[in-house]
Amino acid sequence: MTVEQTMTDCWNRIGVRGDHSCELLQQHIHCRNCGVYSHAAQMNLQRAVGSGYQREWAEHFRQPPGADAGHDSSSMVFRIGDEWLALPTSMFVLVAPHALPHKLPHRDARGLAGIVNVGGKLYPCIALAELLGISAALTVPRTGRHTFARLLLVQWEQQSYALPVADLYGIVRYASAGVQTPAATINKGLQRFLTGVIEHDGMMIGCLDAGLLGHQFARSLR
Repeated sequence: MTVEQTMTDCWNRIGVRGDHSCELLQQHIHCRNCGVYSHAAQMNLQRAVGSGYQREWAEHFRQPPGADAGHDSSSMVFRIGDEWLALPTSMFVLVAPHALPHKLPHRDARGLAGIVNVGGKLYPCIALAELLGISAALTVPRTGRHTFARLLLVQWEQQSYALPVADLYGIVRYASAGVQTPAATINKGLQRFLTGVIEHDGMMIGCLDAGLLGHQFARSLR
């Protein structure tokens, strides 16, 4: 007799998915609290694996690596002005709707735009355009897709920061070996914060140095 033949599915007939006539329901409230249900789950996990299932997975693992097999890195891609930039996904905590920061009196550190409310909590708001020395204005109109300003909540050394961005592309996976050297024509203010450039979907994306940028975030609060 197979495991499938000895299993009972009383929950579908007289239990919570059936007519609720099981006398044990009054005691257990729900079938998942009953020993019959948990025993059936154990038997299901112990059932024999069919040859078709084994062949299917054997064929899957025999396939050569796909085109994205070498994609060992991932970053969140966003836009400031005309510049597409990226930070490692490990830094990101939350993507929130855009909100205007409130100025802090007697605090004029470079890049510190004030504080902003995200989900009922206040976070220091960092203006990346000012910090990176780039224009926040869009000079080339975007076509073919809707754009929405966002607040990106990132964390560096136990401190969270809100970064206003003009547009959010999303997560991009790429091969670290394929990262290109930044062009010499990139302005010096931005260039010092870049570790390289990646090409994706027709965009040239500047990969920001998380360590250097995080250090600047921390300095803005001192």
